[in-house]
Amino acid sequence: MSGEMTTMLAEQPHLGRARVMPWIRRLIFYLILLSIWEGIVRLEIWPPYLFPGPLIVANALWEGVTQGLFLPATLVSLRRLAIGYSISLSLGLVLGLLLGRNKLIQETVGSLVLGMQALPSVCWLPLAILWFGLNERAIIFVVVLGALFSITLGVEAGVKNTPPVYLKAARNLGARGVRLYTQVLLPAALPAILNGLKQGWSFAWRSLMAGELLYYTLSLGNLLQTGRDLNDAAQVMAVMVMIVIVGVTIDQILFAPIERRVRERWGLA
Repeated sequence: MSGEMTTMLAEQPHLGRARVMPWIRRLIFYLILLSIWEGIVRLEIWPPYLFPGPLIVANALWEGVTQGLFLPATLVSLRRLAIGYSISLSLGLVLGLLLGRNKLIQETVGSLVLGMQALPSVCWLPLAILWFGLNERAIIFVVVLGALFSITLGVEAGVKNTPPVYLKAARNLGARGVRLYTQVLLPAALPAILNGLKQGWSFAWRSLMAGELLYYTLSLGNLLQTGRDLNDAAQVMAVMVMIVIVGVTIDQILFAPIERRVRERWGLA
């Protein structure tokens, strides 16, 4: 018992170092990146109002936060994203399961889904305006179609790649109908489904930025448009930094823990 305790105590410093080192490497990388950025600015290839330095952008970011612009705009964008992504997730799970399990639907609807996936979400903007007008529904419509097909194809791939022996064993044990899907098929397909969900999230975030250009409301997309209209590159870059921060934060809070658990469950971690 004492030997096990000694081993655990000896491993603790190594575990702590393993957790800290990735953050140190990230910090060094971003410091180098900022130094390169500042070096390019000092070369004066472009005027400062077109290519501002990191300190100017950081100041614009700070002003946007302290003046009450960036945080309310972020909350508005996140609310739209949550609504649109939830709709895409619900429809994508059902449609992906149907494509993966029904050959007729795969041969007909599947080709349409594949074609729609190749269509940039910005192409839906004119139809969104014609169908819904300049309002919230038009933006959410663009977000839904931006994410739906990626989620659908991810679920379909996971279902198709599920080993048939799992389904045969489940049927022999009495699993039928909904239980077969919820207790066997979806858990077995979860790694591929998770990739589809992450890809759908990234497409939804990009589609939202495009959709928010439809009409003026306080949102991250409109702050980008305002910065462009004012010829304020610092504000444009500050909003871009805000978008990146939000995207990385959601990935680390929502998707990374789920992905970590899935990898551990499948023995990949």
